[in-house]
Amino acid sequence: MIFRVFACLAVVASPVWATCPAPPDHEQALGDLIDKAQQAPNEAAGRALSNRMWELWSDAPDAHAQDLLESGMSRREIYDFDAAMKAFDALVTYCPDYAEGYNQRGFIHFLREEFDKALPELDAALERQPRHVAARTGRALTLMALGRNAEAALELRTALDLNPWLGERHLLRVLEAGEDDL
Repeated sequence: MIFRVFACLAVVASPVWATCPAPPDHEQALGDLIDKAQQAPNEAAGRALSNRMWELWSDAPDAHAQDLLESGMSRREIYDFDAAMKAFDALVTYCPDYAEGYNQRGFIHFLREEFDKALPELDAALERQPRHVAARTGRALTLMALGRNAEAALELRTALDLNPWLGERHLLRVLEAGEDDL
């Protein structure tokens, strides 16, 4: 009888109560993509590699985390930022070691022009995944929005060292023209 009770509880237990597994280890694949991006012969090839990097960053630790990520991104795409943030908050709570939850929360703050709130989220993403080019670029854009052009230029240069084909690469001239403390 006790065995059946535990068996029933195991079946109905929601993944929300489970422990999030470690994020997938894509370090080698990401390194390969970064190497290829640095050697890409043109923008089209570089953009294709950038898209493949996104596939790695958006590969969540398990199905529940993937559902939360995709739900938040879908809500963000239709400008339902409150619902998107709830999904990303749940993702970060469930998978605190997964960088993309923080990156997405930072992006929501950026879209809401809550730049001071975006920076800690992007920093948290980069602590977990230092070669997250999108989080690094997001950090550069956020610093730029805050008028901190010298810091933004440094951040963008770091992102461009990883992937020279970023669409934001053209902003470096603007940032460098406005730098006053580099």
